[in-house]
Amino acid sequence: MASQNLRTPGPTPLPPGVREALARDMIAHRGSEFAAILRDCTEGLQWAFQTKHDMITLTTSGTGGLESAIANTLSPGQRLLLASMGYFGERVGKIARAYGVDVVQLDFEYGRAVDPQAVYDRLQAEPDIETVFVTHNETSTGVLNPLPEIARAVRQVRPEALLLVDGISSIGSVPIEPEVLGCDVVVAGSQKGWMIPPGLSFVAVSRYAWERQEKATLPRFYFDWLQARRAAEEGGTPWTPALSLFFGLQVALRLMREEGLQQLFKRHQRLARFTREGLVDLGLKLLADPRYASPTVTTAYVPDGLQAKQLLKALEERHGVVLAGGQGKLSGQIIRVGHMGWVQQDDLAAVLRALQVELQRARTPSTAATR
Repeated sequence: MASQNLRTPGPTPLPPGVREALARDMIAHRGSEFAAILRDCTEGLQWAFQTKHDMITLTTSGTGGLESAIANTLSPGQRLLLASMGYFGERVGKIARAYGVDVVQLDFEYGRAVDPQAVYDRLQAEPDIETVFVTHNETSTGVLNPLPEIARAVRQVRPEALLLVDGISSIGSVPIEPEVLGCDVVVAGSQKGWMIPPGLSFVAVSRYAWERQEKATLPRFYFDWLQARRAAEEGGTPWTPALSLFFGLQVALRLMREEGLQQLFKRHQRLARFTREGLVDLGLKLLADPRYASPTVTTAYVPDGLQAKQLLKALEERHGVVLAGGQGKLSGQIIRVGHMGWVQQDDLAAVLRALQVELQRARTPSTAATR
């Protein structure tokens, strides 16, 4: 088998410099060396998030970061408007309900974006909703929501509402500017465009979100933002951090700075367009509304008569190409191609060539079948 071409929408491949950093020996996580690394990473994250909001880094997955957003800003029985258009939006609803939050779920068809007018109308009809959650980029469907328009709708109806954003598969690859849009909490995950392994979640927290955190009464301990902020002020974390991931993050942020944010954003847009056009040329039907196609992951339906699991297995075993399948109700129906982080056009061209071979193989009757 050829060397692996990992093109899942997370985890994503690691640059050589990051892999070298991950192999460093351990240091004291309560010492001055780690304090300097944490400070450097925090400044780099604020740069990449395009924000001056406080930045909290948690040793957890992206889902842990999202859970922290719920636990730190809401109270039992409080109402949350959840605009969901995919598997991961639905997951946040499950998290919130597990904490006793009253979730008002506004569902949109998979492949479609959240309609800002629907958010506006629901807030108009539900005056007691003070918190809104939206996914910026839905990894399960390959849709990038029109966040500026959604945020504007929220502010027009409910200026005092707290806006929580899942930016796990967008931040670091797609512009957002939280202060400009009025996003109070934005969550990202290390295994996406940040070019390091899973295990860290980054949370940008506005001043207003801190005010809500003081009033929120949901139980929290490991994910307590206040403990994280206090520890960071002293140069550390409240609990033992994933040191190796911080080593890798420091290098990854340097690489991102060298490329520059605007060039980084343009590269992701270009590679997304290349991937979409290539899949269409192969005769595949795209899932996402083209007006809101994601810059970081592209989804396409598997042709009729072809099983997604068999196609993914053939791509991996015969070509070393690793893609992702569908999740939830899209399981077995689609393939997902990740193009975020450390990726160039040649990597995606190899994916398209492998797909062409396997689709042709599947469409061509075998000799035995034609006898």
